[in-house]
Amino acid sequence: PNYIKYYGQELNTSTYNLARMNMFLHGIDAENQKLRNGDTLDGDWPTGEETDFNMVLMNPPYSANWSAAVGFLQDERFSDYGVLAPKSKADYAFLLHGLYHLKSNGTMAIVLPHGVLFRGAAEGVIRQYLIKEKNWLDAVIGLPANLFFGTSIPTCVLVFKKCKTHDDIFFI
Repeated sequence: PNYIKYYGQELNTSTYNLARMNMFLHGIDAENQKLRNGDTLDGDWPTGEETDFNMVLMNPPYSANWSAAVGFLQDERFSDYGVLAPKSKADYAFLLHGLYHLKSNGTMAIVLPHGVLFRGAAEGVIRQYLIKEKNWLDAVIGLPANLFFGTSIPTCVLVFKKCKTHDDIFFI
């Protein structure tokens, strides 16, 4: 607990407060927590603080709406891909936000709806870039419906490694 630093951002104030309480209940000292109550996509992490991490774990809201304003194509988190996640499904926006903040030798796991595996258009372009150009997708773990509170849809965990040395993708 004294070695690991925890960073997080949550838009919903109740969920943010639950996260803070959970940290204290698990013995995480206040100085090892950097939790923010704010919009992850519209308000990226402040650049005056550490912003590249060894490990990123994310469980964003599934298929949430976001602005997808054209200006985001200039945002460093999204500019490499040439397209933005659709306004009606921010799944890939959250995914790219997490990857942006991952160190070059880091690992990221993100829980998303199954649709991220096969939806086309901009999401297909981003997915192809992540797999063929970057070779960062390491594993896909399919999860059954009704596993998470508040949703009955099946989900998946996508595991990304920026330092991946093989071309295989492991499916479970």
